[in-house]
Amino acid sequence: MTTKLLILGGTTEASALARLVAAEGIDAVFSYAGRVAAPKSQPLPTRVGGFGSADGLARYLRENSFSHVVDATHPFAAQMSWNAYNACQAADVPLIALTRPAWQAQTGDRWRHVSDVDGAVATLAFSARRVLLALGKQNVPAFEKTPQHHYVLRLVDRPEVAPDLPHHTVVLARGPFDVAGDLALMRDHAIDVVVCKNSGGSGAEAKLAAARELNLPVIMIDRPDLPPCDTCATAEAAVDWVTHTRDT
Repeated sequence: MTTKLLILGGTTEASALARLVAAEGIDAVFSYAGRVAAPKSQPLPTRVGGFGSADGLARYLRENSFSHVVDATHPFAAQMSWNAYNACQAADVPLIALTRPAWQAQTGDRWRHVSDVDGAVATLAFSARRVLLALGKQNVPAFEKTPQHHYVLRLVDRPEVAPDLPHHTVVLARGPFDVAGDLALMRDHAIDVVVCKNSGGSGAEAKLAAARELNLPVIMIDRPDLPPCDTCATAEAAVDWVTHTRDT
């Protein structure tokens, strides 16, 4: 069967894979979920928008004769990853997840682990602080339950509807970030607490080093349960898998 690859993207690793796949001349399509207003351009044919369901993705795979799928979505895009897993099972298409390793606490870190966003909100049930939220705009409404804090929202796009938070500041920025910049951000906004997801990778890790240097507590949201599919950690490994795996 002729190789045709679908990359479910949206991460730095997905973009690295797209560049490598294009350079190798592999027939491929790059898919964005559509959560960012101006997604990064890719050197591959690109589609934007969801598939509706696992059934919708399975139908897309069949109708377009895809032979392989690489799930290079964000580690917290659990629903998309499960849809990809179930769709590939249904369409009998090989799947691998390109997944960055999770961050590990280092000496000097003050992490408090929680299992999800609601757990992070519950942990903020104390008197008013200045809180850096580095979570993405879709998670911001959950923090309306703890309105006493001043939230600094670091987002890629400005929300179409202003968050219903009495005290907040929106900082628009797109990674990768560096330690000097994140130190300046936390100092300029007098941050007391950092809330983030354990996304892994280097693009957003600087905030952890900055928090460590400033001795700030970090509420760390652990990763959700993901499908039991094969995984790899680099774009090169994903290309090697595509090259040596054939749909039978």
